[in-house]
Amino acid sequence: MIKAAYLHIPFCEHICHYCDFNKVFLKGQPVNDYLQAVDQEMKMTLSEYPTDQLETIFVGGGTPTSLNELQLEQFCVSINRNLPKSANLEFTFEANPGDLSTDKLQILKDAGVNRISLGVQTFNDDLLKKIGRVHRAKDVYQTIERAKAIGFENISIDLIFSLPTQTVTDFQETLAEAFTLDITHYSAYSLIIEPKTVFYNLLKKGKLPTPGEDIEAQMYEILMEEMEKHSFTQYEISNFSKPGFESRHNLTYWNNEYYYGFGAGAHSYVNGIRRSNSGPVKKYIDQINSGILPVFEAHEATKAEQMEEEMFLGLRKTEGVSISHFIKKFAHDPQELFKNEISDLVSKQWIEVKKDNIYLTTQGRFLGNEVFQSFLGIV
Repeated sequence: MIKAAYLHIPFCEHICHYCDFNKVFLKGQPVNDYLQAVDQEMKMTLSEYPTDQLETIFVGGGTPTSLNELQLEQFCVSINRNLPKSANLEFTFEANPGDLSTDKLQILKDAGVNRISLGVQTFNDDLLKKIGRVHRAKDVYQTIERAKAIGFENISIDLIFSLPTQTVTDFQETLAEAFTLDITHYSAYSLIIEPKTVFYNLLKKGKLPTPGEDIEAQMYEILMEEMEKHSFTQYEISNFSKPGFESRHNLTYWNNEYYYGFGAGAHSYVNGIRRSNSGPVKKYIDQINSGILPVFEAHEATKAEQMEEEMFLGLRKTEGVSISHFIKKFAHDPQELFKNEISDLVSKQWIEVKKDNIYLTTQGRFLGNEVFQSFLGIV
């Protein structure tokens, strides 16, 4: 059963220095044609791969709120017309602080959107400039205030640490500001320098002063301590929430469950097949207009791959991998399939096995990627 849908809006009014997502400058883009194509893709996909009810819808980008009011309203109508929704749907829109006018927030609220995710990154205005963000700290407070006034109760912000020139004190100050917001969810990621970004080019030229691994680890430790101190539960390596406000959409990914992906460059996992859509906006629109699904790449995951994915995705969660669920899903015991790997990781004190769960230790969270790689190519 497919329970989740992701929709991608690739347009941005400004490109951040670290971003490698599929995105283009908004100016001069065929936005209306694109939204029409996404509408058509939803129709075509649901016709071929139907589902009864979706439990989560997530609109990301790019910058979904770079759409003007009329476009945003039409897009929301299109989503609600095409996608079947459960009564307790989690419906998330990503946004940049400063992009969300009262009118746009009202359009989202009227359309049934009940969760807002804001790309804040840091509360240090100098750092925001350095990483190519156009909003400033004051925009965050104003946007959240507006969202609450409209009636949004489930609000999340993204933070990034280990930014160029960022100090431990900088990050502590950002966390202190973040906790004044009275919101329900935080995501916090260490900066990863990706190819084809401004930061990657600067790094190659030796012009990107990053804090280094030791400082990054110190920041992550502070993050976990402060979140716990402020009563936020760490339910995944980079995600923290008040009870009941975990991102159900992202849990779909970590639980290795099926989901639709609509839009240019979007990824999906349906009926055992992982697909990615064509990334260039024009190519995506042309394929839809030709009556074909805009698939760029498709891969049918073997059972072995699915079992490995179940391990390294599931281990991202604090509760880890359920042994009984794994057996029910694959008719294999992960403790037998990955006997040597589990034994080695337990001896290193990077994972623990207790009752029905295999999960990362606190030490293991610092070394997540090394742990996950242990399960690749084993079965």
